[in-house]
Amino acid sequence: MELAEGKGIPVIEDCAQAFLSRHGDRFVGTIGKMACFSLQQGKHITCGEGGIVVTNDDKLARRINLFINKAWGYGDAHPDHYFLALNYRMSELQGAVAAGQLPRLKELVERRVVAARELTKRIIGLPGIEVPYVYRSCSHTYWKYCLRVNGDVIPGGCDTLGMALKAKSISCLPRYIQKPAFLCRIFQEQKTFGNSHFPFTLARPEVLRYDKTSFPLTCQALENILVLPWNENYQTKHIDFIASAIHDAISEFVH
Repeated sequence: MELAEGKGIPVIEDCAQAFLSRHGDRFVGTIGKMACFSLQQGKHITCGEGGIVVTNDDKLARRINLFINKAWGYGDAHPDHYFLALNYRMSELQGAVAAGQLPRLKELVERRVVAARELTKRIIGLPGIEVPYVYRSCSHTYWKYCLRVNGDVIPGGCDTLGMALKAKSISCLPRYIQKPAFLCRIFQEQKTFGNSHFPFTLARPEVLRYDKTSFPLTCQALENILVLPWNENYQTKHIDFIASAIHDAISEFVH
């Protein structure tokens, strides 16, 4: 924020998976100029798809509201399409479903946190894995529960542990995604608007180097991560089942 503010650059927070998480004494989403939260079906609250944008800047709020409505000034005295924009409107039904869940958000998050802490207590210290680390000054609201797997201790790393857990009927996702975004064709081939390559043409050529050597820690993080689904409806029996499966799976590989 200090760097961005010094350069006059507005910061947009990506809070898609972090409803009610905190950094210090501030909620995420209140730090930058604006923030985005996701309502996709796997998030803390959902209406199937869509999301929420928040800001305390009236000018930005006006711009956002226009941008989701093809830049048409609904309600203006003389409305027009003021600039190039897409149709990002969600339906009234989706909005009602999302709004109806907001009063329950605090409770849902608290239940997720309690369940996650219980799992952490049961598996912390097991060889070959690291549980989520949360700074004392921050809070984690557990969209998912992620394990870092040490391939030097568990042969095959997250793939091996993932297969062992799936065999015990526990859904999990090694590496989270198939590949990082910068390896997708839109970046590798700059496939955007026709043959224009826009907006890549706005950047200096030397910064358009999208390969694994440019992002070693991203690749390392994805290589070692195992993602467990999480849910506010998990009860003690579910936590016991998951913890027991992790204990058993690790004991198969670590002696």
